[in-house]
Amino acid sequence: MKICVLPGDGIGPEIVAEAVRVLKALDLKFEMEEALLGGCAVDATGKPYPEATQKLAREADAVLLGAVGGPQWDSLPREQRPERGLLGIRKDLNLFANLRPAILYPELANASTLKAEVVAGLDILIIRELTGDIYFGQPRGIREENGERVGFNTMVYSESEIRRIGHVAFQAAQKRNKKLCSVDKMNVLECTQLWRDVMIEVSKDYPDVELSHMLVDNAAMQLVKAPKQFDVMVTGNMFGDILSDEASMLTGSIGMLPSASLDEKNKGLYEPSHGSAPDIAGKGVANPLATILSAAMMLRYTFGLEAEAVRIENAVKRVLANGYRTGDIYERGTTKVGTKEMGDAVLAAL
Repeated sequence: MKICVLPGDGIGPEIVAEAVRVLKALDLKFEMEEALLGGCAVDATGKPYPEATQKLAREADAVLLGAVGGPQWDSLPREQRPERGLLGIRKDLNLFANLRPAILYPELANASTLKAEVVAGLDILIIRELTGDIYFGQPRGIREENGERVGFNTMVYSESEIRRIGHVAFQAAQKRNKKLCSVDKMNVLECTQLWRDVMIEVSKDYPDVELSHMLVDNAAMQLVKAPKQFDVMVTGNMFGDILSDEASMLTGSIGMLPSASLDEKNKGLYEPSHGSAPDIAGKGVANPLATILSAAMMLRYTFGLEAEAVRIENAVKRVLANGYRTGDIYERGTTKVGTKEMGDAVLAAL
């Protein structure tokens, strides 16, 4: 079982180190090898996704990623920016299905900015198509027209791309509460009219799943108003990017949310939903739990090790029940710890 480890930028190396410690504690004989992705790769090689990283990522069974990006690279040409490395590896490995669970642990109910009764028991799975849409559509660029600059991007989806992510979403819904909400903007965008049409067609293969539809602006409002109405949500790349980050804050901290990006054979890239947090990088205060939970998702989806995945998740629950908190989820009466101390606590709970 070969894992490509990409610590990345900012707090990435700190949080990935704790997830690696947890994986090693399971004594599963993983072969792990590190490589560069993002800003650190640009500094070392001039490219955000260098050839050596491509080779290792393609050969590995799974990829564990920290985070990429930081203000020091914002002025670089767009093709050299760290985020292009992240988009590049997703496209290169055909990681078309992004799974982001938003789960509120009972101990963190007070960390959410919403009333406890609104979010208590929250458990949503957002499935985001990851390799199409406006992020990859062509043509794109900035050009001059009539004496002024004009920026343009293309939102585009093929029927096969929509059908593929649809099957992933319906199958996920079958394993949960058999409810799927598809999010689009069909009243304005023809691209997402096709999205809705194809989702309805795919639904015929899953008569046991209740399919509903919601416009993206309403979905954003409903996630704040009544989030527990949702079980599984499926949407395109841009809408999914925004909605999954919104959903993450319902749980109190984006530092708690893992994610998995999978290909058609469940090879996956696993990363926390948050960014590189350059303001706290190197201070040893970042929350490693999202990355540790991402490692649990890796065991479940790529390696089929459900029992070991549950062990990690239960260890995280136990740590929270014991009152350990990093700064992002700290409240009075709990024990504030740093990144390594939180990793120590998870290892002890294991």
